[in-house]
Amino acid sequence: MKDLQFTRHRRLRNSDNIRSLVRETYLHKEDFIYPIFVVEGENIRNEVPSMPGVYHLSLDLLNAEMAEVSELGIKSVIVFGVPKEKDEVGTQAYHEHGIVQQAITQIKVHFPELVVIADTCLCQYTSHGHCGIVEEGRILNDPTLDLLARTAVSQARAGADIIAPSNMMDGFVAAIRAGLDENGFEDVPIMSYAVKYSSAFYGPFRDAAHSSPQFGDRKTYQMDPANRQEALREAESDMLEGADFLIVKPAMAYLDIIRDVKNNFNVPVVAYNVSGEYSMIKAAAMNGWINEREIVMEKLIGMKRAGVDLIITYYAKDVARWLDEK
Repeated sequence: MKDLQFTRHRRLRNSDNIRSLVRETYLHKEDFIYPIFVVEGENIRNEVPSMPGVYHLSLDLLNAEMAEVSELGIKSVIVFGVPKEKDEVGTQAYHEHGIVQQAITQIKVHFPELVVIADTCLCQYTSHGHCGIVEEGRILNDPTLDLLARTAVSQARAGADIIAPSNMMDGFVAAIRAGLDENGFEDVPIMSYAVKYSSAFYGPFRDAAHSSPQFGDRKTYQMDPANRQEALREAESDMLEGADFLIVKPAMAYLDIIRDVKNNFNVPVVAYNVSGEYSMIKAAAMNGWINEREIVMEKLIGMKRAGVDLIITYYAKDVARWLDEK
């Protein structure tokens, strides 16, 4: 045994304090963006059945939720709206008094320190559930761009700090950047859902946003999960068109894509830890099969280690509490 030559890596794991000294990746409250779902009506706080702990909130209860978010030290929220009325062209998405526009204004009045991100899409607002204008069963790209730009401008006018378009139409960043600039919002950044896969992990979100397609699917505009190089083409296009952040969605099954995007583009990279990823962990934890806290922290560390700068996650409030306890 005296002749063995090997390295003693375990020396740096001998105690919790030593492990802390050499730890490479950390989670901070500033890393997290908390999604909220606002609905029309009063005194509504309804739990989404497939997403335990996530709620539909009416505007009269929104301030209490934002007060909790702010007190926990979370710096940013992303706002999704669920309107009462829908039509073929998603009019409520770009209405000056739409549910998202009202929520943005309310948050900025009462919690000006919060960074408010507006999800910019049409699917929650269209009667057919698709992210663009539909004609004879086809989702039309170019006519949709004008409506997306109008939506972004109305959200910026309401007070949104960041516009986050999630529709995956070709040219959507260029159209939104032009619309914002032409209306005096040159300083409002775009957080593009640049790399958004056509994923089975979105199911619970569609319950929350009431945005399931009424026919077909979204595979003609969202990406094939089998494709890797396509993600770089999508991200490069959005960068050239004026994106300030790049989102990869989903996160857990796409850590390789996150690393590729981080290695190739010098802007903040955002992971969307999506509803299916959240609900699977919630279900397993509620059945006593896993340690929820340890699993959540490990998966978020994995995203940070893969290269993300920010994480959109329904676990933001829980993680903020856990970081305080630690």
